[in-house]
Amino acid sequence: MVKLTIVERISDGMPLAQGLRYIGDNNGSLSHYMRQSEFILKEIARGSFAPSPKFIVRLDHQQSFNCLIANGVCFITLCDSWYPRALSFDYLEELRLELEKLEQSDQFIKNVKTPYMLGVKFDSAITNVKKKYLDTRTQANLKKIYANRGRELEIMTEEMSTIIENRIQEDYRERAKMAPQVVSPIWSSRRLEVFAMKWMPIGITISVVITILLWASLVMSDYVVISS
Repeated sequence: MVKLTIVERISDGMPLAQGLRYIGDNNGSLSHYMRQSEFILKEIARGSFAPSPKFIVRLDHQQSFNCLIANGVCFITLCDSWYPRALSFDYLEELRLELEKLEQSDQFIKNVKTPYMLGVKFDSAITNVKKKYLDTRTQANLKKIYANRGRELEIMTEEMSTIIENRIQEDYRERAKMAPQVVSPIWSSRRLEVFAMKWMPIGITISVVITILLWASLVMSDYVVISS
């Protein structure tokens, strides 16, 4: 079943419209799904992953976000896992066409400053289109399912857990790059530098002399053993 529909601008995650949610979902669930959809769009805007125009983000074994990208807008619907993919993407495609009828200028979408600016007019369009896809067993919907059989395998699928894990790792790498390199004051001291320049040559000379003496003593020991 199509439970929730969200239309958002990709560049900044600005919500443009939201259809009526499934009556069985409470406000807490709605807020949770809204945050997840905004997170997905932020990751797309960051370039963390480059989805195809049609893609699916699996939330768990029961539900997924089915998404359609077109003209800088992402149409997202929350579906049960059993709901046919073909129908969900036909539903999103119809919404895309409805948006084109409503606002034919791409510049309008870019200039939207207020959340849900598409308002009641497009929300009602979402509701009307959604009604056609509630029952998967209607003749029209069965035809769509059979017509798109096999094509759904070409749709890119991502796991929500993987997207979150990638973001955590990327944040860790960014913090590591920005962290200042701590240098011990002992080794950066000017006094230590002067001391090293003064005594290092002497220390090297002593080391060389000791090495030569050890080598000479070993040679003499071998000579004594051979002579005896």
